[in-house]
Amino acid sequence: MRETKTYSFHVKGMHCPACVLLTESELQDLPQIEKAKATLATCSVEVTGRFDTDSPETIAEQLSQTLQPHGYTVVTSKPVTSVNWKDFKIAVPIALGFIALFILLQKLGIVNLITSDKVTYGTAFFVGIIASLSTCMAVVGGLVLSMSATFAQTGDKVKPQLLFHVGRIISFFVLGGVIGAIGSSLALGVTGMFVLSVLIGSVMILLGLNLLDIFPWTKLLTPTMPKFLSHKALNVTKFNHTLTPALLGIITFFLPCGFTQSMQIYSLSTGSFLSGGLTMLAFALGTLPVLALVSFSSLTIGKSLRAGIFFKTAGLIVIVFGLFNLYSSLVAIGALPHVFNF
Repeated sequence: MRETKTYSFHVKGMHCPACVLLTESELQDLPQIEKAKATLATCSVEVTGRFDTDSPETIAEQLSQTLQPHGYTVVTSKPVTSVNWKDFKIAVPIALGFIALFILLQKLGIVNLITSDKVTYGTAFFVGIIASLSTCMAVVGGLVLSMSATFAQTGDKVKPQLLFHVGRIISFFVLGGVIGAIGSSLALGVTGMFVLSVLIGSVMILLGLNLLDIFPWTKLLTPTMPKFLSHKALNVTKFNHTLTPALLGIITFFLPCGFTQSMQIYSLSTGSFLSGGLTMLAFALGTLPVLALVSFSSLTIGKSLRAGIFFKTAGLIVIVFGLFNLYSSLVAIGALPHVFNF
């Protein structure tokens, strides 16, 4: 007879609140697990369940089989963490090249990096691309993979994926518009716009630092929604209904992703249903290519051998984006001189 026991393990690959949510959700789906509680501060998970006389190492291997498709590994001892500074030798030149390209697009009027009074739809699309490739979107990728596994049992693979992405794109436009309309009723003045702009820039810098994986404390400051709401959202994947994929697409608007939340804050500042909706639509379209690849090929950036270089490159780009946003906010209120003229 199995006895109820509790074990604590370390989780390699955990970066953000979305990772915590996904780890708990996947482990609690296992029949032998009664409860799973992950902690981002220590990158660990505590599991309670009925186990055989297996050793902790064997249990860790069993749990890893469930989490490895999402880029996580369960181990019994705390991994020795060190920053791979060699990645920066490649990441910095690539990031500088992207920033130069971004400034060129700024001069052409396609995107807007410097001016604080408006984030163009091109910029929102660019942020969406970065978000889809970052660890902050792991929970959305997990949703896609879980949904794929559920509907694959019925032999229907294409239609659920299409419903998911269509539902996601439409909901981002509609809900982004609702946020913009709410912003119009708030009648934000100069001070309110400045505070929101500074908040967006600060969130972007924090997300960039998190992607660099240099300062562990940045993981704890990443904004997120209440965990119990996120768990309720993920539980929808267990329902095998025709409209479930579309509902999941809608739910992704509320899942923990700092990039999504930064665009939601900007949508609020637009004070317009159309502007707010189009901003979130552009962001959702930016995430679409990678999420579509996840849908049909089970792509996981986090498992790539070059993942460290990629995340550091993305982190540097996002940090520069956030710094320019803070700078332009201060320029707008006259606190700093207008130095850059792109």
